[in-house]
Amino acid sequence: MADDDIPGVLSAVGPRLRALRRERGATLAQVGETTGISSSTLSRLESGQRKPTLELLLPLAKAYGVPLDELVGAPPTGDPRVHPRPVTRHGQTFVPLTRYLGGLHAYKMIIQAPQDPAVRPEQGRHEGYEWVYVLSGRLRLVLGDHDLVLTAGEAAEFDTRTPHGFANAGPQPVEFLSLFGAQGERMHVRARPAGG
Repeated sequence: MADDDIPGVLSAVGPRLRALRRERGATLAQVGETTGISSSTLSRLESGQRKPTLELLLPLAKAYGVPLDELVGAPPTGDPRVHPRPVTRHGQTFVPLTRYLGGLHAYKMIIQAPQDPAVRPEQGRHEGYEWVYVLSGRLRLVLGDHDLVLTAGEAAEFDTRTPHGFANAGPQPVEFLSLFGAQGERMHVRARPAGG
């Protein structure tokens, strides 16, 4: 990296940190609690008012489950393979299938079984739009007042500002794909017209 590239690389760190935090639906206070970094410092990092240092970026990379080079935008190597690092939270395993911070994010998600069907999944909400596709098992999707069970081959899409939560609705682990757009990007499906 040339010396004249450094300011540009450093100025891109803040938006990446903000995107990661929003993607995970976390507040500055929650990230601060996890990392030991004050909310004001995190806010200044995200807005570019504070220069990112290694001692600030290491705990943030660990908290977000991403490699350090993803935070600083290391130049691409030309290798198209994604090397996912699974993250497990609240009994759900997230396997990232995309590595770039802009636009849509893709995950394979796994929820182990069994779970008590009488317990309604905890619901959260945040900015964005999500599309899910069930690969195997039975996925319980609680979306506002709706309580749905999706099976292999079924899909759903929703605005993530609507309270939502996932659970396993079957005896085996449920595996599904999730496409998430932090800024509300929606999936577009192109199909040929009938008879074409």
